[in-house]
Amino acid sequence: AARALVRGLAHEIKNPLGGLRGAAQLLEREFETEELKEYTQIIIGEADRLQALVDRMLGPTALPNRSLINIHEILERVYTLVKIDLPDGIEIIRDYDPSIPEITADPDQLIQACLNLVRNAIQAMGETGKLTIRSRSKRHFTIGHSRYKLVVMVEIIDTGQGIKEEMLSQIFLPMITGRAEGTGLGLSIAQSLINRHQGLIECTSEPGHTVFRILLPLETENGSE
Repeated sequence: AARALVRGLAHEIKNPLGGLRGAAQLLEREFETEELKEYTQIIIGEADRLQALVDRMLGPTALPNRSLINIHEILERVYTLVKIDLPDGIEIIRDYDPSIPEITADPDQLIQACLNLVRNAIQAMGETGKLTIRSRSKRHFTIGHSRYKLVVMVEIIDTGQGIKEEMLSQIFLPMITGRAEGTGLGLSIAQSLINRHQGLIECTSEPGHTVFRILLPLETENGSE
């Protein structure tokens, strides 16, 4: 049901994306300074990334387009996107483990999944709070029914009011949201994208401390034990 819903929305997204990209290109021609052009390049780059993501979602299998990437490049891209319109009262702390090896994954899909979680955390805090983006590795970890020698763990921690206990088991279902203006799709899409990498998103929450935890196996073909 979630996949059918995403495919339906994907069709509606493609046309506005094309218009957004075209408008950014026209706007860029009017700018004389490279500093301003940097912002239009972000718009164009994100439109292209979302277009590619939508195209893969509409495919028959929507399998990840994998390449060897550094997880911190993904997280830094997400940080660049959210800091542009970040409320002044919210502080972002990046706590990375530089020893984490590269992972074979689809960078666009990981960016979208992480971006959905980070934006969700920022919205949960409102105008003030602290957001921590943390990366760690875990050894001999089980995801689902498979045990892996090494797993990448990304934690997105916010100081918002928390998620009600009765909602915790449903937050990854489509159309489930605690915000009146929310669509209830961000977390569902994020979980779907991580699942395609044989990974998992978990959540624990209490007032003032909500953690969304992404778990990704470093080796998805021969790394399970």
